[in-house]
This record gives sequence, C-alpha cells and structure tokens, in this order.
Amino acid sequence: MRFYAERPGRLALQVLADLLVVGWVVLVVDIALAAREVLLRLQGPAEALVDAGGAIRATFDGAARTAGELPLIGDALATALGGGTAAGERLAAAGQQQIDAVAAVALGNAVGIVVLGAVPVVLVWAALRVRYARTAGSAVAARDRDIDLLALRALARRPTRRLLDVAAFPAAAWRSGDREAVARLAALELGSLGLRNPW
Repeated sequence: MRFYAERPGRLALQVLADLLVVGWVVLVVDIALAAREVLLRLQGPAEALVDAGGAIRATFDGAARTAGELPLIGDALATALGGGTAAGERLAAAGQQQIDAVAAVALGNAVGIVVLGAVPVVLVWAALRVRYARTAGSAVAARDRDIDLLALRALARRPTRRLLDVAAFPAAAWRSGDREAVARLAALELGSLGLRNPW
C-alpha cells in the first residue's frame, strides 16, 4: 500500500487533508471538554448540599452524644437527636447523588459531541485514505511489472474525453498493442493517482 502520492501537487493536497482532519478532531475534543466543564459547574449547589448535610449530621451527632450523658432523659433525647443525624446523612447522600448525576451527564455530553462531531469525519477520511493506498499501491506494482494492466485500468476508469486525448481510438490502440498509446494510457492512470510516470 502507498499512502501518499509522488507528485508534489497531489501530495500537498493529501497532507493538507490530513492536517485538516487532525485539526478538526482537536477542535471537536476541545469543544467537548469545554462543554463538560460548563456542565460540571452545575455540581456547585449539590456540593453545598453535601456540605450542609455533613454539618447537620455532625451537629446532631455531637448533640446526641452530649444528651446521652444526661441522667434519666439522656437516652430518649439522644434517640430524638439521632433523627437529625439521619436527616443530615440523607441530605448529604442526595447531594452526592446529584453530583454523580451531573458528572455522568457531563461525560455523556462530551462523548456525544466527539462521536457526532469527529468520528464521522475520521471514518470518511480513513476510508478514502485506505482506498487511495490500495489503489496507488497496486498501480505502483503494475508500473514495475505490466503497463498494459495500467492502460486497461485507464480505459475502464478514466473519462472518455481524457482517453480521446491520448489516442483517437484508445481501445483499438490498446488491443492492437500500440506501445506508445499503451504507455500514454498507463501514464494517464498513474497521473490520476499522483504517481510518477517512469517512461
């Protein structure tokens, strides 16, 4: 397989296309990360909720321990204050659930942006590059072994107008073995791929 052309014009276009795809992917990833950061800011109120729940739990827990030391009513009062401790724990847990939910949404949003914005471009680019690499690689192999095969490929794939520029009757010239016409047809096929004509 040959991934890049030999002629400078086609090679420059291929390198430019590669750089544009890389630049696009970097831009999409940057946008995805920025969107994730914006969404993560929504965790602020939930973090305040976790802090408040922790403070309430600590306050009621300390009060319950102190109340438990009182004679006669200490155990009952400690049990009553234990409800406040449980409420603080539930409040902190709810805040943590909200933090986790926002984090999941932010991550999913970032992944979605990358999947929708970058993956299709990369897939199309990769398919075109692999197709070119296979075609150019087989053309280089044929150039070194059999120019008749390249001429036949030109007859099958190139526009009729271009073929008529090579010879008045290109198919007849190929069938009759006209070496000059065959070489020009092969050169036409190589040129369309940005490959050098060694003849």
